[in-house]
Amino acid sequence: MVDKLDDAAITAALIDVPGWTRNGDGIDRRYVFKDFTAAFGFMARVALLAEKADHHPEWSNVWNKVDIRLTTHDAGGLSTRDFALAKAIDG
Repeated sequence: MVDKLDDAAITAALIDVPGWTRNGDGIDRRYVFKDFTAAFGFMARVALLAEKADHHPEWSNVWNKVDIRLTTHDAGGLSTRDFALAKAIDG
């Protein structure tokens, strides 16, 4: 089981993931690419990261945009796993 972060820990963790915003019990980010192929390639790379971390995003793709939401359902909110995956995605 993964522990849910408190508000102070979430605020501190958000500093390390610029571009991500808190939205209720998750963090969100939109990525915009040149075209659909670039967006889909990004999603494939993120899928490999997510599988390796055993932590899977909620996401959607419309043409050149990919919206990602991270939350830890087992914890009932945000956990360190969300911020670790956000950093990996941005890396």
